[in-house]
Amino acid sequence: MKIMVNGKRKDVPDGTSLSSYLELEGMDPQLVSMELNGRIVDREEWISTVLREEDELELLFFMGGGQ
Repeated sequence: MKIMVNGKRKDVPDGTSLSSYLELEGMDPQLVSMELNGRIVDREEWISTVLREEDELELLFFMGGGQ
């Protein structure tokens, strides 16, 4: 199925949860926040939240740095 991730179209398998999407992409869940269709999703919901056709997912990454 097709979804939008940070403004780019992506193909993902049907039934993909937010957690499994991060695994598919090799992303560290500790360094990401997710917004699905304009709503920030709590980490506790990532396993049970399943992506649907044409969903819009925004991934926000935490960056270290500074002094």
